[in-house]
Amino acid sequence: MIDKQWPSAAQAVADIPDGASLAVGGFGLSGNPIALIEALLAQGTSGLSVVSNNCGVDDWGLGVLLAAHRIRKMTSSYVGENKEFERQFLSGELELELTPQGTLAEKLRAGGSGIAAFYTQTGVGTQVADGGLPRRYADDGSVAVASPAKDVRTFAPDGTVREYVLEEAITTDFALVHAFAGDRHGNLIFTKAARNFNPLAAMAGRVCIAQVEHLVDPGELDPDRIHLPGVYVQRIVDVGPDIPKRIERRTVAAEGA
Repeated sequence: MIDKQWPSAAQAVADIPDGASLAVGGFGLSGNPIALIEALLAQGTSGLSVVSNNCGVDDWGLGVLLAAHRIRKMTSSYVGENKEFERQFLSGELELELTPQGTLAEKLRAGGSGIAAFYTQTGVGTQVADGGLPRRYADDGSVAVASPAKDVRTFAPDGTVREYVLEEAITTDFALVHAFAGDRHGNLIFTKAARNFNPLAAMAGRVCIAQVEHLVDPGELDPDRIHLPGVYVQRIVDVGPDIPKRIERRTVAAEGA
């Protein structure tokens, strides 16, 4: 078996070129592969096309790449916590392919599973299926690029005829993910909300780079606890358990409440 450990985040992302496509894990700020993102920022890679549930916040996660104008296009389901994202999109500096959250998850999973496309009810009767969603604005505020119409067909899997819209799978050049634990063969374990999109992003990337808090030798992980097999992971970086983490919105109860 191949030892997939790399000595640093900087070395692991060094061959990601300008214009590359990336699938990036994270759910809100949970599970953001921040060491890999910051290494990519430091090396100056630009013109990136990024697929991720969201784009971090203004000063954390993918937001740091966005603020440095390194991202050309985002494919996301939720963009509401990043003011710079809004500014760039509305000013025509950034292209956005807005995708329903469950559909985005399945597009990544399908890409990693070798499935070219699938039909879903989500989006039928809306601009998701009919086309016309703004993807890029012009300087004058008009829509420069709009989403195309998608194929809609009728199926009756449960005996009731309904319409379904065709969604194509997503594969990317690279994937950047964060895991709680992993071994040098690339088997990964995620924890809590960080498990939502990280495994799917890892599957979709042709070259998956994983940062892990706890790196162990092969055989030390319980096989029944592994969430993603090493076949999907090409590089692994030990960032330690003290890697900085952020909470998107801290909410606490008043004392005695």
